[in-house]
Amino acid sequence: MTDDGRRPNIVWISTHDINPDLGCYAGVWPGAEYAVTPNLDALAARGVRFDNAFAAAPICAPSRSAIITGCFPTAIGTMHMRSKAVPPPEVRLLPEILRGAGYYCTNNWFTDFQLELPEIAFDDCSPTAHWRNRPSEDTPFFAVFHGMATHESQLYLDDDAFAAATADVPDDARHDPAAAPLPPYYPDEPEFRTAWARYSDLITQMDHWAGGILRELEEDGLLEDTVVVFWSDHGKGMPRAKRWPNESGLREPLIVSWPGRVPAGATAEGLVHTMDLAPTMLALAGVEVPEAMHGVPFLTADGAVVAEPNAYTFGGRDRQGEAEDRARTVRDARFRYIRNDFPEKPAMIHTDYSDRFPTWAAYRRLASAEAQQRAKGVRPSALDPLQRTVVAQSKPPEELYDILADPHETRNLATDPAHAADVARLRGALDDWTERYGDLGLLPEDELEERWRPGGVRRRTAEPVAAVVGVILTVRSDTPGVILGWTVDGPRREAPAEPARGEFGSVPQDPRRWHPYSGPVAVQAPVRVRAWRLGYEPSPEIPVGESAAAERTDTV
Repeated sequence: MTDDGRRPNIVWISTHDINPDLGCYAGVWPGAEYAVTPNLDALAARGVRFDNAFAAAPICAPSRSAIITGCFPTAIGTMHMRSKAVPPPEVRLLPEILRGAGYYCTNNWFTDFQLELPEIAFDDCSPTAHWRNRPSEDTPFFAVFHGMATHESQLYLDDDAFAAATADVPDDARHDPAAAPLPPYYPDEPEFRTAWARYSDLITQMDHWAGGILRELEEDGLLEDTVVVFWSDHGKGMPRAKRWPNESGLREPLIVSWPGRVPAGATAEGLVHTMDLAPTMLALAGVEVPEAMHGVPFLTADGAVVAEPNAYTFGGRDRQGEAEDRARTVRDARFRYIRNDFPEKPAMIHTDYSDRFPTWAAYRRLASAEAQQRAKGVRPSALDPLQRTVVAQSKPPEELYDILADPHETRNLATDPAHAADVARLRGALDDWTERYGDLGLLPEDELEERWRPGGVRRRTAEPVAAVVGVILTVRSDTPGVILGWTVDGPRREAPAEPARGEFGSVPQDPRRWHPYSGPVAVQAPVRVRAWRLGYEPSPEIPVGESAAAERTDTV
């Protein structure tokens, strides 16, 4: 809360597919000194830089599901990349909770949370969503901006398209491929040097975009009253990073600024899940954190850094498109342990989407070249032993890396007798985590789908029961996990068909404003009410008040 008792504004600036490759992480993350990121460096200088922040999954939608719900994907069923989960009824969305606390919540515009979001989730979820559209200057806001500049697909554009995509990067900020700080698991090939330089140019372009949002806050006189958070969803969009449950797949940049509350220029070394963002925002807003959230606040209500919010962070890799696999990982302050449940499968498992990228193709080409060398009786030399593990046709059942001594995870210590106690301890931590939260990834996916949608049919949220007595509206529903809402806007008659929600679970477009219902509220009848439940079809709209019977429609 602010000094005068008001709830702080919250702005999230998020991007895709990057590790802590920002200038402010130089000396913390290997190679970060290569980055040109003046705006985010300045944000870190007036806030807290979190040096050990980790995604819940090394791929976007499962990771983002954890961020929006504060729950582990494996516990709520959002772990398989490209699915539509039906989470347990106690799971709630962060914007849903904040809207109930009086926040104006916007999302511009990307979703991809593995869930089909109801239209009541945000006040506005569109390419024009912005805090400037809030009903009054006194309304606290939660505004989310998702930048697409650094998505892996942008690395591999043709030259003209890439130049257009990085039009705001000046020549003196361009990154020289010859100086790219390639990690040792990448072969020194043109595809990797070009991709790394482009990756860094895209980060600079994203930094320019982020700077524009920060300038808008300053122009509006809101910087002092706003919690600003910068985060990425998972690691860089190259092999042995995105899609891998390693440090390079899970370690994230995380910066939080709140002038006068969050200490300026501070660093935090405690272990943080990006999943912890949801409960942290609620704590800062003075809103009770639901017991069902798995994350924990990493800042106190007054903005102080929690020194050790987690003893461990956890993550997992599950189905990715058509590639079926499963791995679980746990990280403490020094080690990362990975358990591969299907060691007979390759780590660089084929997927139609990613195998089209030049870096993936380069690995395949070099592996093929080594096979040809073997056919000639020549010792393979296109890859070194570490690089060969990326394209190996199997992987070890267990992996252990000393991150402090070996940040690129080059030496697997899992079978080293000197580290047997570390393996046992981390193996036990992973087992305890599974026992506490459950792991739906252990179930056959067909069985999980049948639980969610019996016979392949989506359940429908029960019709709410509502009444207006005098001016007081009451609404109830028997569906567990229901989200209730009301609007004074009339029925949406002859509305165009809603666009398909598709893979991203985008919010259906409805120009009417739906208000969240959490208890009796004064309204001016007539009103319309509706009920939603995550993963279900919404209920029919129910008119309440004058001429209700004549107005009743079953809009969807």
